[in-house]
Amino acid sequence: QVQLVESGGGLVQSGGSLRLSCAASGITVDAYAIGWVRQAPGKSREAVACISSSDGRTDYSSDSVKGRFTISRDNAKNTVYLQMNSLKPEDTAVYYCATALGLFRTTLDLEEFDYWGQGTQVVVSP
Repeated sequence: QVQLVESGGGLVQSGGSLRLSCAASGITVDAYAIGWVRQAPGKSREAVACISSSDGRTDYSSDSVKGRFTISRDNAKNTVYLQMNSLKPEDTAVYYCATALGLFRTTLDLEEFDYWGQGTQVVVSP
């Protein structure tokens, strides 16, 4: 059974950094594409970043996170990370990792994800 468990969220000041972790079980993190999705208060979920399976290609959702967020993985630890730098109050959200069996390329389409973690809260204070 596929399980994804996020950790690493917390309260940080504007301009600070956090590294989120997504520990996988039931799959290896290089077998399928894995993405990070966030949901800000009162808003819909939005994909933030995704990493493909075999070649580790990455994709980011918008200019607002490009250059600040980096998705990566550690196959030995079976974990995908989201390094977030220069955080802004608008980055405040619950962050989820997600994947789907048979998904190999990067995607920012939420409907392509079948398995989701429980989420980790990130709060960025002004």
